[in-house]
Amino acid sequence: MAQIFHRSTNTISRVSVFGGIGIIVVLVATLAAINRSSYVTEVGVARSQPVQFSHKHHVSDDGIDCRYCHTSVEESSFAGIPSTKICMNCHTQIWAESPILEPVRESFRTGKSLEWTRVHNLPGFVYFDHSIHVHKGVGCTTCHGRVDQMPLMWRENTLYMEWCLECHRNPERFVRPREQVFNMDWQPPSDQIALGQKLVREYKIAQLTSCSVCHR
Repeated sequence: MAQIFHRSTNTISRVSVFGGIGIIVVLVATLAAINRSSYVTEVGVARSQPVQFSHKHHVSDDGIDCRYCHTSVEESSFAGIPSTKICMNCHTQIWAESPILEPVRESFRTGKSLEWTRVHNLPGFVYFDHSIHVHKGVGCTTCHGRVDQMPLMWRENTLYMEWCLECHRNPERFVRPREQVFNMDWQPPSDQIALGQKLVREYKIAQLTSCSVCHR
C-alpha cells in the first residue's frame, strides 16, 4: 500500500507538538515574571503625592518617631494617616510660607483632608492588624523597609500572601524586642534565631497559617 503522508509529516508533527508545549511554557513563565515585576507589585516605585512628603527628612534628619504621625499604630488595625493639624504643629513655625506646603495650609484652613495616595494597600479580602504585629515584636522596617532613607515613599515588599506566610511560618527569623520595633537602625544579631525563639515563647507568638486568620 502506498504511503499516504510524506515522511516529513512526522517531523512537522513533532515540531508542532513540542513547539506548542514550548510556547505554553514560555507564556506561563512570562506571565509569572510580569506578576512579580515592579509593574504589578509596585515594589521600589515611588508614588506621587499631593505634597511630596519625605520620610527621610522627617525621620532621619529631624528624628521624628513613627508614632508622632501614625498615632493609632499601637492600638488599632490601621496605623493612621496623620491629620493636617499634626503637620501644622510644626509648620506654623517652620517653613510656614513654603509654596510646596500650600496644599497643607489650604487643608488646615478649609478642613478638607488631603487625598494621599496609598502606598501599602491590601486587597479588601485581606484583614491586617497593625497593633498585634507591633505588640508581637514585628518592626516597622520588616514590612515597610528603611523608610528613614526614602525621600519619597515606595513599597519595599510585594505584600503577596507567600511573603506574609514566610514570617507566619517562621516568626523567630523576624521578631525583635518590643522596645526596638520603631528603631530604624536595629539590625538582627548573629544569634537572631536563638533570640527569636526566646521572643516567640515570651510574646506567645503562634505560627498562624490558617486561611481564616487573614481572610475573614
